Amino acid sequence: MKIIIAILIFELIIVIHELGHFIVAKLCGVKVNEFAIGMGPAIIKKKKGETLYAWRALPIGGYCAMEGEDSKSDDERSFNKKSVPKRMAIVLAGIVMNLLLGFILLIIYTAITAPITSTTVSKFEKEDATSHVTGLELGDEIVSINGMHIFTDMDMSYQFQNDEDGVFEMEVIRNGEKVKLDNVKFDLNDKKLHIDFYVQPIEANFFTVTSYAFRHTVTDGRLIYITLVDMIRGKYKLSDLSGPVGIVNVIGDVIESETSEESGIDWRGLIEQMLSLASFITINIGLFNLLPLPALDGGRLIFLIIEAIRRKPVPPEKEGMVHLIGMAALLLLMLVVTVSDIIKLF
Repeated sequence: MKIIIAILIFELIIVIHELGHFIVAKLCGVKVNEFAIGMGPAIIKKKKGETLYAWRALPIGGYCAMEGEDSKSDDERSFNKKSVPKRMAIVLAGIVMNLLLGFILLIIYTAITAPITSTTVSKFEKEDATSHVTGLELGDEIVSINGMHIFTDMDMSYQFQNDEDGVFEMEVIRNGEKVKLDNVKFDLNDKKLHIDFYVQPIEANFFTVTSYAFRHTVTDGRLIYITLVDMIRGKYKLSDLSGPVGIVNVIGDVIESETSEESGIDWRGLIEQMLSLASFITINIGLFNLLPLPALDGGRLIFLIIEAIRRKPVPPEKEGMVHLIGMAALLLLMLVVTVSDIIKLF
């Protein structure tokens, strides 16, 4: 079951990404030779107009094949004949669709898990709670912790989970004014931070749900880049990365956590968890694709920016070679991560 769910999540994310390229390519007048769901031999295929639509045997991806995308073409409707702004729009469309999918999934997740968690202090565990004694007050809306802007409760959780000494610099909105708190403390029990306050729940309606979902999208996106920077700094190791195998294992853990001998699978809880996980993955994939690396959409965008500055394109064979090397490096990374995931299983 966990493998089926993982395949469905990945296939949805990839198809939505390629659909973004497809829609904007059509709007920009680019000839699309094929739009495929899956890889390998075609199970179902139908040509409509100039485009072949195919459902292929292996549910491990998909693609939008445009005329003149990776090679020279004399067709006036080929990708390489279009203006730089149009090609940029086509390249960025997949990323935008991934982020849009993540946002929509978070809207659904937020609506069904209401009430919404705020960042406003509503209650302390006790009158002399350490965070209260050292600065926090009832009604404080936490807007910054250790210099990081707080969009959602997830941002607070990230800062608290990555703390070592239990002492924080905070900025809060108190009685309509921003107040800086330099030394907010929490108790450490066996080196684990003890959060001694509760936050105000927010009633769910159209505006609060969409606002929270948007801020949660920003939170997830920022967390991806923070994690990459932390990895470069050495805080995380390559073995801490997870690929498809690791995600399948996480899905299995979620299914197990939502299953009991008495009542079987808690489908509501499972759906909530899958919505949260799928939204994080699609936002992750979208923003990872934005990185200026060869073979990624971000790498293609860099070549288009260079072309706009030089007022002439980089020779296709040179760009193709760079993307080929980048693809080989990404496949090698995927292999290393997959081996690491398999080792973790045992």
